Amino acid sequence: MREIETFNLFGEYADLPDVVHCETIEVRSALHDWELTPHRHGRLHQFLMIDRGRARAEFDGRDVDLSDGTVANVPTGCVHSYSFEPGTQGWVVTVASEVLDEWLADGEGLRPVLARAARIDGSDEIRGAFVAIFEDFLAHRFARAHVLRARIALLAGLVARDIAETGDDVATPDSTLQRRFEALVTQHYTDHLPVAEYARRLAVSPTHLSRVMRQATGRPASAAIEDHIIREARRNLVYSNLTIAEIAYALGYQDPAYFSRVFSRATGQSPRAFRQKVGST
Repeated sequence: MREIETFNLFGEYADLPDVVHCETIEVRSALHDWELTPHRHGRLHQFLMIDRGRARAEFDGRDVDLSDGTVANVPTGCVHSYSFEPGTQGWVVTVASEVLDEWLADGEGLRPVLARAARIDGSDEIRGAFVAIFEDFLAHRFARAHVLRARIALLAGLVARDIAETGDDVATPDSTLQRRFEALVTQHYTDHLPVAEYARRLAVSPTHLSRVMRQATGRPASAAIEDHIIREARRNLVYSNLTIAEIAYALGYQDPAYFSRVFSRATGQSPRAFRQKVGST
């Protein structure tokens, strides 16, 4: 059985170097004879819209037809593939998970909706949001990053609203357990609870919990816990002025040096190097 590849950037392994990554469907797909094999994104969320053309997609084992004006919401960890009709035109907007999370307030309900792979019928408003994001992405005008964040937040809100009201949810049957687990992790990640304790609170065995998470994300439940911590660390490094030691303590680590080792192992660079890299873009 061929292992499903995990990409950080639409076919590449590098961290997202910008506020957002924008690509047309035809630019990437034409290079691969309009076929993109099953893969997942480790720390990225994607919105895809077909302007003209068709595609046969698969999201977590579910077949989905995409045609003129349809939009696909592809959350972090979703295994997906595409078979595009040659000449299909459209857009793919890719956002780092922790950047998107920064705008999703827990009480608003967008987070669980956008965590579902889904297909919706697009609208003129959504199409306009895609077009505006691409224009600002390429223009490099003053306040580019600020404007892009606002436009991406708008796109996420429009897509989430339509998923909640009319969307075709293509989540897997076990996704309910996955969502419950991820919600618990969000509440308790700073407590550094072991997988067995999460499983106990969910009334399942640790083996079953890890099996469900591995099927959904390609990684065990323990990795999902660490991934959440790393995402929070990255958000703090980007959006706060906290020192690295203060971030470590806020994440529940008693030893900042140990936190730095965990972060370096997960990302390939130290917290300080990550902050400097992001600050220079």
